Amino acid sequence: MQIAIDGPAGAGKSTISKFVASEMGYLYIDTGAMYRAIGYKVLKNNISLDENEKIELLAKESEIELKITDHGQSIYLDGVDVTGKIRTPEVSMAASRVSAIGGVRRTLVDLQRKIAGSNNVIMDGRDIGTVVLPDAEIKIFLTASAEDRAMRRYLELKEKGVETSYQEVLEDMQKRDYQDSHRAESPLKAALDATVIDTSGQTLGESVKLIVDFIKSRAKA
Repeated sequence: MQIAIDGPAGAGKSTISKFVASEMGYLYIDTGAMYRAIGYKVLKNNISLDENEKIELLAKESEIELKITDHGQSIYLDGVDVTGKIRTPEVSMAASRVSAIGGVRRTLVDLQRKIAGSNNVIMDGRDIGTVVLPDAEIKIFLTASAEDRAMRRYLELKEKGVETSYQEVLEDMQKRDYQDSHRAESPLKAALDATVIDTSGQTLGESVKLIVDFIKSRAKA
């Protein structure tokens, strides 16, 4: 069974998908973390975000692994745990830029399909239902207002000790939305056969229950 969950930045896809996967006994694949890992590596190596060929090569030479640890799912880049280093606004913007590069997407999509080919999976990202897993049995486009998403991300960053303001996060969110929706390579959009679910104003628990109930109802149909 393949379940695709797409949507804009800050919609809670990763957090909600983790809880849903845990409850249903599925493998969760955080595709956004993979692009963040490449974005992080680009910044760390002082490579310009305009140097597409260098970034494509870097992606091909990178080893990305998703591992289940005592703290949940972690992402390893070239053997090093970078889970706590890839959630900053700077890395978020870099991830958006590198994800628009065709060669980077092809490299990571190949990896994502290999994982999904032999597991029951819940995979979230920007183009899972449209490009990565076009034949997924269940497709969801998870969204919320930009203001709601920015507040969630702001509180998340504040809890991690990252100094920023709600206005800065909101502006970054709006820029990210524009970049993701207007890129030439796999732009953010709902698959024609996806169900749009808006979680504006809902708690995490309410959102998880909504998604789990929806999946179970579709699985029985």
